[in-house]
Amino acid sequence: MKKVITVGEILVEIMATEVGDGFLEPIPLVGPFPSGAPAIFIDQVAKLGQPCGMIGCVGRDDFGRVNVERLRRDGADVSAIDVHPELPTGSAFVRYRSDGSRDFVYNIRHSASGAIVPTAASAALVAGADHLHVMGTALSSPALAGMVGQALDTVRARGGTVSFDPNLRKEILDAPGLRDALEHVLSRTDLFLPSGDELFLLTAATDEAGAVRELLGRGIRTVVVKRGAEGATCFEAGGRWDAPGFAVEEIDPTGAGDTFGAAFVTLWLRGLPPGEALTLANAAGALAVGRRGPMEGTSTYSELEAFVSRQTVKDSA
Repeated sequence: MKKVITVGEILVEIMATEVGDGFLEPIPLVGPFPSGAPAIFIDQVAKLGQPCGMIGCVGRDDFGRVNVERLRRDGADVSAIDVHPELPTGSAFVRYRSDGSRDFVYNIRHSASGAIVPTAASAALVAGADHLHVMGTALSSPALAGMVGQALDTVRARGGTVSFDPNLRKEILDAPGLRDALEHVLSRTDLFLPSGDELFLLTAATDEAGAVRELLGRGIRTVVVKRGAEGATCFEAGGRWDAPGFAVEEIDPTGAGDTFGAAFVTLWLRGLPPGEALTLANAAGALAVGRRGPMEGTSTYSELEAFVSRQTVKDSA
């Protein structure tokens, strides 16, 4: 089986238990939950039984240990997760507002996640990888973007493949070096996984059909547009496949897109038909939103199949 790797931030998430605005007064909190978009992604890949690993950095603290032990327990290769002797593990405090939006207080740039550097262990992980998954958050730092670029070129030179989830807003595209890094990754991407307007980040077209046509024309093999609760659509030169979302009670949507992406990438690498891969990836996203904590709803393959089977029976009843 192909080995999947990713690079980027690892942090803990601490959540307010009450809906409201911000953190201007003492409120009940719950956590720490293992988190960070690349870490959520690789945890879901591991839960599906796919060989995988991650390059990252945590502090020499309990927040770091809770993340590394979680990834190790679920089957991910943690050999390239460095432990910084001084900086703390990254963190995110989150509170949901009544309209479903969120307030965040982050410490990422000045944490161990902001100090990821190449190591012998990271070089070894890249050397054995068959597929690299790139998160847009890993391109916002020039130094980290350089590591991603080198890993990308190494994996491609070995005949491997690349998937790319931009996870970025247009407003930050003017950050120094970011647009060039995005272009470099997109030009070498096999599977592109945008959400909403991310489809148009680097296209001249401003409509979905035109943007997809442009991206496929650039050599991208598969474009998957994530639509949240509405499901997802897969585009390839050979056609289009749509899969609706599953109606579930939403407890915590954080990480659902990363979980969806991880499931689809894994199943795509295994050669599942696009429609089947979309349905199971939608199931992964649906199960993810039903648990509090970004990684708490990651699923095994049998759990995804059982969920889809239950929903099929329910819909036919």
